[in-house]
Amino acid sequence: MTKGKLINLKSCFSKFLYNFGWDLLLGLIASFYLIMVPYTKVEESFNVQAMHDLLYHRRHIDRYDHLEFPGVVPRTFTGAIIVSILASPVIAMMQLFHAAKIYSLLTVRLVLGCLVLSALRFFRIQVRRKFGLHVEAFFAILTAMQFHLLFYSTRPLPNIFAFVLVNLAYGFWFEGNATSTLKCLIAATAIFRCDTVLLLLPIAIELFLSKSISLSQSIKCCVNTAVLCIGFTLLVDSIFWQRILWPELEVFWFNSVLNRSSEWGTHAFHWYFTSALPRSLLVAYPLSLLGVLLDRRMIRYFAPVFSFVLLYSKLPHKELRFIIGSVPIFNLSAAIAASRVYNNQRKNIWRLLFLMMLGSVLVSLGCSAIMFMASYDNYPGGYALNALHQIGDSRHLPAKMVHIDSFTAMNGISRFSEEYPWRYSKEEGLALGEYRDKNFTFVLNELPFVDGYKCLFAVNGFSRALLHSRFPPFSLLKEPKVFVHGNLRYQDIFLASWPGCP
Repeated sequence: MTKGKLINLKSCFSKFLYNFGWDLLLGLIASFYLIMVPYTKVEESFNVQAMHDLLYHRRHIDRYDHLEFPGVVPRTFTGAIIVSILASPVIAMMQLFHAAKIYSLLTVRLVLGCLVLSALRFFRIQVRRKFGLHVEAFFAILTAMQFHLLFYSTRPLPNIFAFVLVNLAYGFWFEGNATSTLKCLIAATAIFRCDTVLLLLPIAIELFLSKSISLSQSIKCCVNTAVLCIGFTLLVDSIFWQRILWPELEVFWFNSVLNRSSEWGTHAFHWYFTSALPRSLLVAYPLSLLGVLLDRRMIRYFAPVFSFVLLYSKLPHKELRFIIGSVPIFNLSAAIAASRVYNNQRKNIWRLLFLMMLGSVLVSLGCSAIMFMASYDNYPGGYALNALHQIGDSRHLPAKMVHIDSFTAMNGISRFSEEYPWRYSKEEGLALGEYRDKNFTFVLNELPFVDGYKCLFAVNGFSRALLHSRFPPFSLLKEPKVFVHGNLRYQDIFLASWPGCP
């Protein structure tokens, strides 16, 4: 290779890293989380099952999962349709070669992750233009160090579909495009998450007060976009749910008017500020407060997002994923502070801050590692069914009918977990005494004893973290969560070697 070609190659590589280096870093971390924890939980079940049915049942809506298991409130098919369309060419190839369905689940989740990170890239580019390369770099580094944002980025939750539009809105906001900012937030509110209105209102007020848009323009923009989005979701979801339906209106009525979301647990008003944000932001949490003090430009962006979290705190049912849309702005404020500390590290006072920041970074990495290990063991249902498939297929066991109880289904199992020619039952409300009369070959249950069945093996799941005075100062406690039982009437089952139960 000539010297000129080598220089050109280095130049192309440098240009690639400049343009896509941070995307590559974030994408690799998100992909690592995706591969290591491929299963999904009950919160993701609607979109996961919807994507499965769109890809495998297509126009046969009567076979779709949501008609048999509708969930507490209806959700829109819009996000599932978009992801399924984008993933369909790859999954069609997988079907041609009879690949296991679990690879289709990885594919649709990877497509969703690409959408999330593409929107985050758009926002990050606006950060670079407004605050410079150093702030962009620290923004990406802080995001990479945090566990929750990248872990959630491939999980098909309504919050994550809305998160795509929220990041686009942030990008347009920083770009100075007020109408596009409002359009993205209204679409997120009307189609995916009605509670995004709590973010829309403070940002709309900021745009009006800063004279970025007039009152008449904002009203016209909001009304037109809302009518279009509501009409779209009405059309799409009425077809799939087979009744006239605007899903987010029913969600709003259930959560806000009836206030029934509190049936799933409540937290104190301060929980987001004292638990959720510290866990999700880590070192970026104190740095984000410092960033507002160091750069006055951040006040106009920080205040509306802070108000969003404050308004959300009034709702009694709280989960970290509900406020994940606030994380990019908090990270930006933290990146401004980190950049300022780094640039002034040779000065006396700043040197101490720099050393404290480095120490906090190491602690943050440790915390992210702990949270990943806990999440890895938090899907016992998926691991149990996969292990049963492997052992059953290797022993060529006949009559493979598996009953999956609610707890197991909610902790890692979806239709993507199913394999042919196995058959599955999710019949609900069975009393313990009724299992004996059922023709199940295997039962996956949270109970260690089932009448008429023998426990074959158990799968451990994460229970809690324990702190110690020795090194390492923590340990993750696991205990049996899902038990796999074999029907005593099928003696062929017991000819195989099973791991056994504790």
